[in-house]
Amino acid sequence: MTSETVYRRFSETAARRGDAPFQHVLEETAGIYGIPAGDISYTDMAARIEKWRRRFEDAGYGAGQRVGLLLQNRPVFLEIWLALNAIGVSVVPINPDLRLAELEYLAEHSEMILAIVLADRVDEMRQAAQNAGLSMPVITVDDDLPAATTAPRAGAELNSATECALLYTSGTTGRPKGCILTNEYYLHSGDWYAETGGHISLRKDCERMLTPLPVFHMNAMAVSVTAMITVGGCLIMLDRFHPRSWWESVRKSGATVVHYLGVMPSMLMVAEPSDANRDHNVRFGFGAGVDKKLHAPFEERYGFPLVEAWACTETGSGGVISAHEEPRQIGTSCFGRPCKDVAVRVVDDAGNDVATGEPGELLVRRAGDNPRYGFFSGYLKNQEATDELWEGGWLHTGDVVSQDADGSLHFVDRKKNVIRRSGENIAAVEVESILNRHPEIKISAAVAAPDEVRGDEVAVFMILDGVKGDAAKAEEIATWALDQMAYYKVPGWIAFADDLPLTATQKILRGQMKDLMVKTFEEDGFIDTRHLKKRKV
Repeated sequence: MTSETVYRRFSETAARRGDAPFQHVLEETAGIYGIPAGDISYTDMAARIEKWRRRFEDAGYGAGQRVGLLLQNRPVFLEIWLALNAIGVSVVPINPDLRLAELEYLAEHSEMILAIVLADRVDEMRQAAQNAGLSMPVITVDDDLPAATTAPRAGAELNSATECALLYTSGTTGRPKGCILTNEYYLHSGDWYAETGGHISLRKDCERMLTPLPVFHMNAMAVSVTAMITVGGCLIMLDRFHPRSWWESVRKSGATVVHYLGVMPSMLMVAEPSDANRDHNVRFGFGAGVDKKLHAPFEERYGFPLVEAWACTETGSGGVISAHEEPRQIGTSCFGRPCKDVAVRVVDDAGNDVATGEPGELLVRRAGDNPRYGFFSGYLKNQEATDELWEGGWLHTGDVVSQDADGSLHFVDRKKNVIRRSGENIAAVEVESILNRHPEIKISAAVAAPDEVRGDEVAVFMILDGVKGDAAKAEEIATWALDQMAYYKVPGWIAFADDLPLTATQKILRGQMKDLMVKTFEEDGFIDTRHLKKRKV
């Protein structure tokens, strides 16, 4: 344990960097948010933080309290977060896509004593607090700061073990879980990024990192922000990913590093090649989930590596694995090899290590005497779930992977998304990735449907692009799929939809798919294509 906090690290960097830019707000982002465009220097940001810090202290806020922030990717989010961190208050970043019932749960479960939100969300957040039986004030950044409704924890020492934030999982199964994240969690994320090297080497005092990812997730908040604070770089936060203006944003920002999600390269590769494709300063992209077949073509066209990585909110950078060194095995599902500080196991359902190349659940922990260093501290008010996650001293990720003889790890699927049909394990994500190549399918979501004979059958929801979804189209797609994948993986049930439950980062909300499937069967919404599923000779 050290005395360092995120605020103290920022203050040290600000004293050294002075008028150098800490943040840059592009004109496009400024227009969307209604804020000034241009640079915010380290000195300017330090002054803003100090102003907020004094206001919070004067109003009686301090250690042991939590404050909710629904402010999107605006600079003021960082101002308030670092100001609260300076006095030991934890923040609860709120996903702006959440609505009344979800906000009610978040407010009650987190025990936040104040919420600072966007002006158009005040009434809804106040209603959520009222529904939860809370007297919690809800304000905007322009309102007067109300006095704290509870007293700070007396005699609390602020250090690396102090809670910095409470981040909620997406809630793919049951209610979202609140991950307790300390200063150590955030500081290590910055250290890991600054020290790892290879294809993701960060240079001191000159990097410009562009991210469209939300600060209510660990990637932008823990990885991007603390990395730039640690190396004295400049952060450019977009409101979200805009494919049409992406390269203009990259060029105008002077970005040297970009963060991505797998859907982004796919959307960018739709554009025709151009002489301007390499007209940028980007040295590398860092993210996860790039389409295997597009990975090499993207790098060839745009001239920089996309470095795949694996982590989750619970592991933070304490258990991150990335393909930052060669061989990266481009064109496969490889996300790298564990570094010397991260220990891994790949196990079957009985907890036994599987053979090389065989699929199994990924277990991780920190190597050495402190297996939880850099990881989350636990789930708020849910010690049972925390203990279950750490069963046997290893964090059970729920991800199915395979490991090569050289240690390279390949993502297969989420463990709970495996469809078991007649003894065959079928990865939902594999079915989806193949179906999504069909020119008329915008997105698909596979789920296990109960089958009296085979155990499970593959049921798939599809959103089509400009064509009508009917029985003829379902049979046409299933017939096409028989040429693309093993017959048992082909959808036996197909339902066409206008939309699907997705997270803010456009991932399928798996926890909602089962209920949707049941409802669709009840409404006779599936088209039966099981008769087409025959082994080809």
